[in-house]
Amino acid sequence: MIGILGGTFDPIHNGHLRTALDVMQAVGLDEVRFIPLHGPVHRDQPQASAELRLQMVEAAIAGEPGFVADDRELQRAGDSYTVDTLRDLRQEFPDQPLLLLMGMDAFNGFPDWHKPDEILQLAHLVVMRRPGESQLSAAARQLLQRAEIRNDRRLNPDKAGGILLQTVTQLDISASLIRNLIKQDKTPRYLLPEAVLQIIHAEGLYRG
Repeated sequence: MIGILGGTFDPIHNGHLRTALDVMQAVGLDEVRFIPLHGPVHRDQPQASAELRLQMVEAAIAGEPGFVADDRELQRAGDSYTVDTLRDLRQEFPDQPLLLLMGMDAFNGFPDWHKPDEILQLAHLVVMRRPGESQLSAAARQLLQRAEIRNDRRLNPDKAGGILLQTVTQLDISASLIRNLIKQDKTPRYLLPEAVLQIIHAEGLYRG
């Protein structure tokens, strides 16, 4: 089974890494693919270049078995749509279940994504829930009632269509927090891997 974690990764931080590892260990993923977005549709455009964001991802996951940096979205021009990435992955891995990892906020907005029905035909969703998180929009709650999988063992034989709520470690870390600390000339050390921080310093990123 292949996990897919997309994001701007501007920069990647320990919140991304720990929650991906939580899911990998809980569900039994063979790998997690970290896929930096080229042009995110539902958020501000990244400050760091595509090349540097990919470089930070590669540095962050170096040496972690099963973590893979995937640049396929950066190779496509224009907006990044999840459905296009899943189509590519389904062609590359026709016999592997694909699991799209997302947070609760993203899941609340999922019914309004580009072609959500096709996404569910291509992949399962794993909604990463931090302890205490439970608030769902009406549309997300309706979708969950229709497709929730309560036993992760059912993910293995089925290629797509299920939604699994998975509790993950509560780490209140965000890329915007890290960027703001750097802009204020404060260190974000211990919020992200040291190798990523070295790239940020070397390239003078996020200093406004």
